[in-house]
Amino acid sequence: MVQIHENVEAAQKQKNAQTEQDMAVDSSLKKIKNKYIVLSGKGGVGKTSTSVNLSMALANKGFKVGIMDVDLHGPDVPRMLGLKGMLDLTKNNKLNPIRYSENLKVVSIESMITSKDDAIIWRGPLKYSAIRQFIGEVEWGELDFLIIDSPPGTGDEPLTIAQTILDAKAIIVTTPQEVSLADVRKSISFCRTVKMDILGLIENMSGFACPHCNKMVDLFGSGGGEKTAGTAGITFLGRIPFDPNVVSCGDNGISIQEKYADTPVSRAFIELAEKISK
Repeated sequence: MVQIHENVEAAQKQKNAQTEQDMAVDSSLKKIKNKYIVLSGKGGVGKTSTSVNLSMALANKGFKVGIMDVDLHGPDVPRMLGLKGMLDLTKNNKLNPIRYSENLKVVSIESMITSKDDAIIWRGPLKYSAIRQFIGEVEWGELDFLIIDSPPGTGDEPLTIAQTILDAKAIIVTTPQEVSLADVRKSISFCRTVKMDILGLIENMSGFACPHCNKMVDLFGSGGGEKTAGTAGITFLGRIPFDPNVVSCGDNGISIQEKYADTPVSRAFIELAEKISK
């Protein structure tokens, strides 16, 4: 009888904790106007750099923006923004996002572990719990946009977002070549299966302007993203040209939009932010 009582008591405590977390998640999400999850069918298409630079462009327009990095096994957002510190606690015992600027703040597992090179070896339930904590136990405050950077593919992380943030919309990133577009079609299928609205598709690394002659060179092809969007019946949000400075700035935690403001890639992100914020 004692064992049964203890089991019932433990189950009730777990239920109460789940209810409290549900309420915290709902309370946090109500303060955020627009929630966008950035998806890619495969790695290496520039999904995180797109998330970071889109967030910067929105913040530069005066919007209050948060980046939630749920790429738990490869959290690169803090490094791309040059953020070094650890998350601290508010007076209400909630996690404080790290501020990049007055209008942009970030939460990532990278800012919660002391050794940045340690592998995160987690199964689904731990990922689910961590992502819900990123929402409900973080002091996001009032935001115009929450940009969620997810890992490539259609696994636990994007599924948890779809099940937890019911009004989240997907921004899908691809490069023009067919191998990426084939995987993007899986991302589109994922969104439709879980009933997540798709805001649109971005074609990244779309053309390269030669620095010597200014002629556009299609390193990875061009137009495949727009064609895929048209075939799938989703909005084509635009092209981001290839620029080696995106890589060097990301590696060094520098904003390409500040250092190389008058370039096609910086202008492309400004146009993208304008389109999304209308």
